[in-house]
Amino acid sequence: MPSFDTVLEPNLVEVKNAIDQSNKEIGTRFDFKGSDARIEQKDKELTLYADSDFQLQQVTDILLAKMAKRGVDIRFLDTSAKPEKMSHDKLKQKVVVKAGIESDLAKKIQKTLKESKLKVQASIQGDTVRVTGAKRDDLQAAIALLKKSIDEAPLSFDNFRD
Repeated sequence: MPSFDTVLEPNLVEVKNAIDQSNKEIGTRFDFKGSDARIEQKDKELTLYADSDFQLQQVTDILLAKMAKRGVDIRFLDTSAKPEKMSHDKLKQKVVVKAGIESDLAKKIQKTLKESKLKVQASIQGDTVRVTGAKRDDLQAAIALLKKSIDEAPLSFDNFRD
């Protein structure tokens, strides 16, 4: 039976490259001279450091620009965490790189496919959604539908099997 997996997986190599480029730009910019502004990465969690709110916003803007330039969708980044104060009025902010489809989004994908009347079935399997159907054309229509209707996350599709 033909099937494919719907996943939410960033290219972590490109994320690392974007962080390296951002740190290089922060190190050479005049407005960051003498400051402690930088970006650190531990697995899928980034930590942004800066001396003030304005500098923290600048670091975030630089990171987002470098991510976009490297082809990493900025919807992978969860920047909703509040900045934390450290000693000497310095700030740090946690940014999480999202990977894996959350249950709410998986249910939305399932509901979208069910309401579309396509002859496909969607099953949630951990942090992926497996879509199966009788015909390859139905699966391609399902991919097109999901790309069009789910816009809050950069979905990708893999393991397409005939």
